[in-house]
Formats: sequence, C-alpha cells, structure tokens
Amino acid sequence: MNGRGRAVAAVLLAATAVLGVVAAPGAVAAPGAVAEPERGTERQASAWLPQPTGPYPVGTTSLQLTDDRRDDPWKPGQHRKLMISFWYPTNRPATGDDRTPYMLPPAADHFGSAGSVGQSEHGFEPGRTDWKGIRTHARADAPALPGGRRPVVLYSAGFGDPRTWGTGLVEDLASRGYTVVTVDHTYDASEVAFPDGDLATSVLPALMEQPGVDMGALLRKVLQTRVDDTRFVLDQLAGLHHDNGRHHDEQLPAGLAASLDLDRIGMVGHSGGGSTALQTMHDDPRLKAGVNLDGQLHFPGPDGRTGVFLPSVAEDGLTRPFLLMGTQDPDSGSYHRQPGWDALWQHSTGWHADVTLTGSRHGSYTDAQSLLPQLARQGAISGANLTADVGGVRPDRAVLATRSYVASFLDRWLRGHDDHLLGGPSPCFPEMIYER
Repeated sequence: MNGRGRAVAAVLLAATAVLGVVAAPGAVAAPGAVAEPERGTERQASAWLPQPTGPYPVGTTSLQLTDDRRDDPWKPGQHRKLMISFWYPTNRPATGDDRTPYMLPPAADHFGSAGSVGQSEHGFEPGRTDWKGIRTHARADAPALPGGRRPVVLYSAGFGDPRTWGTGLVEDLASRGYTVVTVDHTYDASEVAFPDGDLATSVLPALMEQPGVDMGALLRKVLQTRVDDTRFVLDQLAGLHHDNGRHHDEQLPAGLAASLDLDRIGMVGHSGGGSTALQTMHDDPRLKAGVNLDGQLHFPGPDGRTGVFLPSVAEDGLTRPFLLMGTQDPDSGSYHRQPGWDALWQHSTGWHADVTLTGSRHGSYTDAQSLLPQLARQGAISGANLTADVGGVRPDRAVLATRSYVASFLDRWLRGHDDHLLGGPSPCFPEMIYER
C-alpha cells in the first residue's frame, strides 16, 4: 500500500489495501516462500479460490439497482446506481467452465492495470495476473435450493475494494445455507462493471489528492454514502421478496426471491465495509447482527492524520449483537487500542466479543490472504508487498479461522444454533486472541 493510503487507513475505516483472489487449500505456500518477478516474461500468474466447506452447492446472480430518489453523491445530476450479487444454496453444482468468473472481463482488465486502485494499493505487477481466468465455485443463475426461507447476510467490501474481494468467505456462507448479497459502492469501489458496458471507476484517489482536502469530511461522506446504499438495498430486497422478483427487468433465478427471510438479516463487512455494517445497524433496525472485519470507527481531522472524531454508532453503542475481528496491523488489534472500537464497546448493551488473529495484517480477512501468496510464488507480487498485505499467518489457518468465527456468530444470532466457539478462547484456534 502506498503511504497516502496507509495514512488514511490509519485514521479511519482502515482503508482497504488489499484486492485480489483466493487460493486452493492444497496450493497454499508457507509465508515468505515467494519468487521475485521474472523479467521479460509474458506468462500471467494464475490463482484459485478455496473450496466452500458447507453441504450445499452455490448459485449466484447479479442485478443492477437504480435509486430514482437519490442523486449520486459522487456524480451530481445522475441517479445513484449499484450492482449487487446474490450467492445462495442450490442443488445444481458447478464444475469446470460452468463456474462463474471471479470478475467480469472489463473489471478484471481495469483491476490488473497500472495505476488502478488494486494495483497501486497492493503493488502487484501490472498485467502479470490473469484476473479474468479466476473462477468461483458458483453456477450462474442456478435455481435456489427448495426448503423454505433462509437468513440473509449483506456483505460490504473495504474502502476502494470491489464486491468480489470477499468471495471466498461469501461462497462459504452460501454453502452453509445463507443467502448473501454483496454490494458494490459505485465510484468508491475500484471499478464496477454494469450490464450496459459502463465501467465506473473510483473517484476517491483523485479527491484525496486535491489540495486542501478535508480528509475527515471526505471519509464521513464515504461512510454515509455506503450506509445509504445499504439501506436502499434493504428496501429493494423487501420489494423483491414481496413481488417474487416478477417486476424486475431481469428475472431472478427460480425460488430466490421467495427464499429471502427478511426477519433474519445480518451484515458482514471488511475495513470500510465493517464500519458500514455497524453504522447501518445503528441506523436501521432491520439488521439483527453485524461482523466488523478490521474496520476502524473513528475519523481524522481535516488534515487526515490528527484528531479523533467518532461516528454515532461509537458514541451511542448498539443494543444488538456484534463481533469485532481485529488484526495485528499497527493501527488495529484489541478494542482497547482503538478509540472508536473502545467507545462502541463501552456504550453497547447488546452481546459483543472481540477476536484478533495473531500474525495477521489488514488483508487477512479478505481474498488477499489466499490469492496473493499464489501470485507471489509466481513472481506477480513481491514478498515485501505480500507481507504488508497479509502478514505472516498461515494462509489456510487464516481462511479457516475467518470462516469459522463469522459462521459461528451468524449461526448463533440468525439461526439460534450455538457451537460455543464464541464462548471463550478456543483450543481449536490458538492463534485467535479472544476478549469479552
């Protein structure tokens, strides 16, 4: 991550420094086992996402949403439009070329290009990774698994990240029986590809570099826009459920709209998406539980570096359950070390817990933890950039811990099934530091 991005991350929302894709369980190398980039070669690096662990095959579909009642805050004069994807259990497994691509070709091309948010933040070599060739484990537009309504989980990626950046976790939740809705925050995300061919790229790097920019005000606007996006998506989900998807331009796969249990909605987010999850919980009672994956809850002053200003969720606290998952980044860790997390903790009456993954960095709860080690072994990213993104934790252990703790929390508070993993420190995960 460049210095400007880390400075902003350190003072708010832990601004995302990681974009990418996840590795197959058997293909994970030990930390530090990386090759230097090969000079003069045109061979692109490839990578794989880890297999979902639940009993169900996964389906996916995407949908464009347009908010006719809201101007886009980043592009005045046009309505706010978003892309969302559904990930859900099905009875039609995907194999080979039936597996949905990780990124659409226009998004993949931009993501891997020189100067994109992803390339500049992660430091991978431009053009050296076959982002278009990465596949998920989901079948496009498969019918939803019959069997009644299922709890819904919203997923919000980090500041500057596309909605695909948490696919490994999202697919795993879908394979366990959840319907997950991933949200792209247009002009915040590095790039968003729309069905009409439009590619909306992030405006934030240019805004952050403007002379005299009030960084605190800009980042408050980012958070508020994300909360507004999330509440609009909740409104749209209610409409889809009640009309069974019949009145949308693009029909949802069979059974999907009817399967949404909108009385059991949770939200998970990484970095700025984690901050979004908890602030939306504060503002909207439809969210029953939330997981914050290393998203800070304090704002900087106008210079972007000094001052501590809290959002309303930290000042007021929450009455519903939430889980904080920190890393060992210098600006993360236990809630005691973070003013926003500490205030939230002190002011909350709902159930809450805090875990920290030993040896991790900010990207360890994202697809970066699985994908970037693969790219490093093929010379597409340096060892130094790899360590800065995901630390020294074993990739397979980080993936397993993330999936296990997020699923345990959601199962407890959306399904009423308690596996007791969150009851205290666990011998199954000695790398997780637990606090209540």
